Amino acid sequence: MDSAELLRSMRLFLFDMDGTLYLGDELFPFTKPLLKAIRDSGATYLFMTNNSSKSVEDYVKKLSRLGIDADREDFITSSQATAYYLHRHYEGKTLYVCGTESLKEELRRESFALTEDLEKVEVVVTGFDTELTFKKLWDVSWLLTKNPDIPYIATNPDLVCPTEFGYVPDCGSVAIMIKNATGREPVVIGKPSPLMPELAMDRLGFMKSETCVIGDRIYTDVKSGLNAGITGILVMSGETTEEILAASPDKPDLVLRDAGEILKALK
Repeated sequence: MDSAELLRSMRLFLFDMDGTLYLGDELFPFTKPLLKAIRDSGATYLFMTNNSSKSVEDYVKKLSRLGIDADREDFITSSQATAYYLHRHYEGKTLYVCGTESLKEELRRESFALTEDLEKVEVVVTGFDTELTFKKLWDVSWLLTKNPDIPYIATNPDLVCPTEFGYVPDCGSVAIMIKNATGREPVVIGKPSPLMPELAMDRLGFMKSETCVIGDRIYTDVKSGLNAGITGILVMSGETTEEILAASPDKPDLVLRDAGEILKALK
């Protein structure tokens, strides 16, 4: 099966967003016709992101500003997956969240209690925090040092987040900083864990053979697909360079210049 046939055989497309469908606040020109072509073909898609700095409602608003109609059901996020994990393992526990107000609101919507009273914290959660302060780093370091057995969870392992000018530190980079201070490493929920692709397939009823992940990072996007046993597609429109691809021990099932090549295959 050649690449065009493989792409046409897919019925569920799980798209990373930043670096794949847009960069910062700039939508790639192929994105809107691509999404329309997928729906017109009878297939479907979800937006799947590790970025926990925004709630689903924030993403709906952002895509609307970029000209893409979407609603809450169109997303699988690391925040949602983190809430799912917390429900399974730490139901009823009180959280300290080193994250944005949007992440905190997502977790409150899931009926979790949050506190900044360090004596009452039962679980520590960190995310991609665009509102990061030194006080939050101090609090997390205190909690993990004073309570060496306290559960410590990170929404995603991404080292950087792409922007129009380059990159900024993401959740994974902050986790490295916290490890240097405390010796603790978190349980990581987002990609490359297979949890988000598995949730997507369960939610919509698709099989592994007809599902693919498309993203610009091998170590998160593509590897989540490989870990879930589905097709992992790398696009070279974001973080990954030819050098990174050549050096990576994890190889995508398909490498595309950008997601616009999917549009060409579907036409």
